Amino acid sequence: MLERLFQIKAHNTTVKTEVLAGVTTFLTMAYIIFVNPSILSGAGMDYGAVFVATCLAAAIGCLIMGLWANYPIALAPGMGLNAFFTYGVVLGMGNTWEVALGAVFLSGIIFILISIFKIREWVINSIPSTLKLGIAAGIGLFLAMIGLKNAGIIVDHPATLVTMGDLSQPAAIYALLGFFIIAALAHLKVTGSVMIGILVITVAAMLLGHNEFGGIMAAPPSIAPTFFALDIAGALDVAMISVIFAFLFVDLFDTSGTLIGVAERGNLLDKDGKLPRLKNALLADSGATVAGSLLGTSSTTSYIESASGVAAGGRTGLTAVVVAILFLIALFFAPLAGSIPDYATAGALIYVAVLMAGSLSKVNWDDVTDAAPVLIAAFTIPLTFSIAHGIALAFVSYALIKLFSGQGKEVSVAVYALAALFIVKFVFFP
Repeated sequence: MLERLFQIKAHNTTVKTEVLAGVTTFLTMAYIIFVNPSILSGAGMDYGAVFVATCLAAAIGCLIMGLWANYPIALAPGMGLNAFFTYGVVLGMGNTWEVALGAVFLSGIIFILISIFKIREWVINSIPSTLKLGIAAGIGLFLAMIGLKNAGIIVDHPATLVTMGDLSQPAAIYALLGFFIIAALAHLKVTGSVMIGILVITVAAMLLGHNEFGGIMAAPPSIAPTFFALDIAGALDVAMISVIFAFLFVDLFDTSGTLIGVAERGNLLDKDGKLPRLKNALLADSGATVAGSLLGTSSTTSYIESASGVAAGGRTGLTAVVVAILFLIALFFAPLAGSIPDYATAGALIYVAVLMAGSLSKVNWDDVTDAAPVLIAAFTIPLTFSIAHGIALAFVSYALIKLFSGQGKEVSVAVYALAALFIVKFVFFP
């Protein structure tokens, strides 16, 4: 049955190798089980329900990717998108989390339509790589800001907006120590470095009396508080257009980049350098986003951590199915997840920020018409606490700078159209 489903022999692998690859991938991305409920609960969502929704959305996405697309790529609620959901859409714009879930649902539906009607190539090719790099870096810095804020390392200030917090406080010390541990373990190529760092800080805080132990295993919490609680009608408001676009844009490009990057490492691309069954893979991602919004979590996306499983020999969808099974098992570890304090996940956020900010190394800094929009995206996303605002300003600046410098022909019609739409939004719907 496994051979028929996954064509294991044709991919020169074995069941044992695929299972080990799945375990490896899960360990490198399992931190999302702790981090996602921590972030989304800040929007007023029930922690236990989000924990269950996180595990189920990840399992659904992995199963579709494994059984239908047959790729060793795992999915889960995306980092950055969950932060935007809480700090940008709910706390920043004043929307309810139900409306935010409605926006996630609509972005997933649009993603499905784009994939079915093969519009994705036009969309992807129309957006310059410069903007993609800047937005990726901006999301990384956004996560760093949230991590530093949650740990009290940076605090608000009436004169300078932000300033250094009290680093003698336990939360700041634990967060920095966690980041140092994760970075060191990652450098040593220790599997599951992020999760290990989170657990080490959690246990240390318990032993020193700064955190309470809530247990390890129990029956899964109720998902009722978030199940089908989304408000689609509220998300259809004009002011939510940029939010839906932001969810869609980040998910589409994050997924496409991850799919190609991981497939390339696993020699899964065809002779033309293209990914076979790309449509199936994208539909797995968009379908998981829709399912996640119904369950009660932010956008689900493909994880670059899947590369760790590919490096361990994973070549087929069996790897993703193993990850799905492990996420389902994780449902019974809700007490452990509830014992994770915010400062324990802060170090993980800062570490992920380091990885995402690495995209800045690929920017053509010699061309200011490329570099300026990159920095605008990288700075405005964290400083406005909004991926949507950062994307909008990046598109507007790219189009106008290129136009004013006599390079207007380099800009696609799609970028001009989006820039014009964003200008209208800023002027008439601030």
